[in-house]
Amino acid sequence: MAYDEILAMRVRDALGGGKHVTEKRMMGGVCFLLNGNMVCGVDRTKGGDGRFMFRIGKDNPAASELRGGVVVTMGERKMPGFFFVDERECSGKNFKTWIETAKAYAESLPPK
Repeated sequence: MAYDEILAMRVRDALGGGKHVTEKRMMGGVCFLLNGNMVCGVDRTKGGDGRFMFRIGKDNPAASELRGGVVVTMGERKMPGFFFVDERECSGKNFKTWIETAKAYAESLPPK
């Protein structure tokens, strides 16, 4: 499973660690979970570009503030509420908005 370790470090730093934050290799990269619920993941495209995958929920009202995301498609299945964001589209304030939105969504779910 290939993923960009620099992108993974950005996520680790943003989530701040702690006993409720875990990592799991899945979906072709590494995913970060909060209380057992996925917040985001990082991987590489077939072309080798780094990208994030954020889980913000299907009907999140904060989605209108997010920029650069594309709904995740696995095979022919669309996954509403999950968005790929290219690393070039996800820096500074945009990354902060994505990670905070995804973290808030994970916090709204019951622990697993």
